[in-house]
Amino acid sequence: MTTRLTPDICVIGGGSGGLSVAAAAAAFGVEVVLIEKGKMGGDCLNYGCVPSKAMIAAGKHAHAIAEAPQFGVLAGEAKVDFRKVHKHIHSVIGAIAPNDSVERFRAMGVNVIESAAHFTDKSTVVAGDTEIRARRFVIATGSSAFVPPIPGLDTVDYLTNETLFERTRAPKHLIVIGGGPIGMEMAQAHRRLGAEVTVIEGLKALGKDDPELAAIVLDNIRAEGVAVLEGSKVTLVEKRGKTGVRVHYESESGAGHVDGSDLLVAAGRLANVEGLGLDKAGIEHDRRGIKVGANLRSSNSRVYAIGDVAGGLQFTHVAGYHAGLVVQQILFRAPAKENRDIIPWATYTDPELAHVGLTEEEAAKRHRGRISVLRWPYAENDRAQSERKTTGLIKMVVDRKARILGVSIAGAGAGEMINMWALAIANGMKLKDVRGYVPPYPTMAEIGKRAAITYYTPMTRKPFVRWIVRFLRRFG
Repeated sequence: MTTRLTPDICVIGGGSGGLSVAAAAAAFGVEVVLIEKGKMGGDCLNYGCVPSKAMIAAGKHAHAIAEAPQFGVLAGEAKVDFRKVHKHIHSVIGAIAPNDSVERFRAMGVNVIESAAHFTDKSTVVAGDTEIRARRFVIATGSSAFVPPIPGLDTVDYLTNETLFERTRAPKHLIVIGGGPIGMEMAQAHRRLGAEVTVIEGLKALGKDDPELAAIVLDNIRAEGVAVLEGSKVTLVEKRGKTGVRVHYESESGAGHVDGSDLLVAAGRLANVEGLGLDKAGIEHDRRGIKVGANLRSSNSRVYAIGDVAGGLQFTHVAGYHAGLVVQQILFRAPAKENRDIIPWATYTDPELAHVGLTEEEAAKRHRGRISVLRWPYAENDRAQSERKTTGLIKMVVDRKARILGVSIAGAGAGEMINMWALAIANGMKLKDVRGYVPPYPTMAEIGKRAAITYYTPMTRKPFVRWIVRFLRRFG
């Protein structure tokens, strides 16, 4: 027997974006069906953001012990129990999981179907023995680890983010293919937890970030003992012994190879579009994801796509942002468009790397070079000195009217500090707005204000401004 449902909204995918749409719709009393074939919470909770940050936190504690003598604290050599690291990671997942559970969403009034979904025509989705004909559909199926077609890769055991956090044994020598945010975060975390680590990157590591700031982060990671091979294309992977692996690569300096105990493939993400029957629904898509307009609507006017599957920026907070835009349109028929200029991102290496708005290169092109670039180093901040976290700087790009166009930060707490600048850019703020706020002392947030004030420094040397100061002094 086939069950037929006619909800107002059908959401496919129980990750952060899909859950946000379902929760919002249910809160307004709208009938909504949520379909999820795997684990509720999606990649972020189970295989991505949450477990990776839990592992990074473990690595930070180990590193703090190594740094303790600088503060006059002798704690001895750190000893890592990787089984307990594994337990810590999964206890964090377990603590958050109830918020995303089937039970919680059913209690909200969401009809949750635990099955794979596919379109049979432009207005019908089938999941198990249930047929859903909704007024609107939202596809939020996320993305999965991309496994490149490297010769020999299918002959060895390798890890992706979906299997990495199941390990209870520390790798002796971890080889990471891919020097993006995931690859560099996991490389540093594993190095701090006792593994030897080599990263092989075909182009530039952390290549999507400002090169000046990425270099600061990479220098620090290399100083901790991680080998980062940039401009090195992997040509072959083969077994070495019973459990080892050998990775061959080519670079400008010639061919080479690295021998390791374990292999992590962190070569990017691929949108989850397979098996959805998108062609039957008239939904245009390619390997990068579903093609959508700025309003996130697909070529099928009934269907929206949000988050990673929409083929844009692949961050959990972007999926949440998309969810809000879609809810606004579906429930209130209010126009909404994605603005990628206001989206921040952060890489949780140490030091951290964060950005929002336009990069220096993007701003120069869009404003024909009529921009100013402001900087301030962490080393000039009292709080950074007291905590010995002086590596890094803030870089701010503004236009001729002192409007803030973009901010990049490399340094301790960059992921937290970027929040203020995301707010500033989202609201079109200018440097005068920053000049007028008072940060508490001593905090690292002062770094941003100091950078902003440098914009006005040239004014102190202008003859006309100095003449005004001298003239006003005559009046007492």
